[in-house]
Amino acid sequence: MNLLPKASGNRPRVACEITAQGVVAGQSAIAGAPLADVARAELAAGALSPSLKPGNVVDRVAVSAAVGRALEGLGLRANSSHADITLIVPDAAVRVLLLDFDALSSKESEALPIVRFRLKKLLPFDADDAMVSFQIMSNSKSGVRVLAVAIPRDVLNEYESVVREAGFEPGCVLPSTLAALAAVEDGSASLLVNANSLGVTTAIVRSGILLLHRSVDMQEHTDGVPANVPAAMMEASIAEDWQHVPLGEEIAQAVNVAAAYFEDTLSQPPHLILSAGSLGAEVLSRILTASGVAQADGLRVRELVDSKDLLAGAVTSSVPRAWLSGVMGALRA
Repeated sequence: MNLLPKASGNRPRVACEITAQGVVAGQSAIAGAPLADVARAELAAGALSPSLKPGNVVDRVAVSAAVGRALEGLGLRANSSHADITLIVPDAAVRVLLLDFDALSSKESEALPIVRFRLKKLLPFDADDAMVSFQIMSNSKSGVRVLAVAIPRDVLNEYESVVREAGFEPGCVLPSTLAALAAVEDGSASLLVNANSLGVTTAIVRSGILLLHRSVDMQEHTDGVPANVPAAMMEASIAEDWQHVPLGEEIAQAVNVAAAYFEDTLSQPPHLILSAGSLGAEVLSRILTASGVAQADGLRVRELVDSKDLLAGAVTSSVPRAWLSGVMGALRA
């Protein structure tokens, strides 16, 4: 199972992202084409608790049912011969690292054990019992930079099993932000912020090369939420009252750190933030404006998914564009 968004003509043309806020799915005819259909299914708060420890899927029946509703909302049939999908999992369930080596074999069979050995000292779980994928970001005389992605097998099995229980097969698995980054157009450096009510990931990419990936878990700020409240409703409430919860401060701080890293690394401040994740560009912009993050530099925020990225027939009234970044990137890669 590959955890990195590599181009492949054999990749399923359907993608499904499981989040604590709900399940969203989309499909497109060919790689790079706009999304033809999208669908979303809500989850009650607490049904999914993303982390690096087993127990992510708290309510298996509810999560599996939501996966089924979202995919069937695209017109797909469970247990059919065309039931393969690309599965996108939360960043909190995956560890993403950038590693530097003096040299590394071009053969995956020789390089993977070396990457896995390096990860032993860096992962908060057993690297030998984890699913590990890697991709070379750059290779020069000064060394090799590698993007490594690891997830505990027990955690991966949880996400794959609820998809299978819904009658579909995860043909490929991607982390949320790496999936979204595949939708960023190549060229100048970009700062992406993937934010929701449980966490925020900041990433910097330039010409397809990842320079920064940093995740902050904020699940302690949602303790005490009634279990029967839809997570999407909880997020909408936080969006309305974000100034009075630690969530806004955490997000602003994470973006401030990423913006400083952007300027230090690229010798220029960022002028645009690409927003991914269910919190949305409007709320993110309000948070950053009120917090004064790079306000003097005129830092703008816009959704990664543009209206041109969806066909006119795609139903979006119940699926805001903010929810579709991972799905779009997974289908575009």
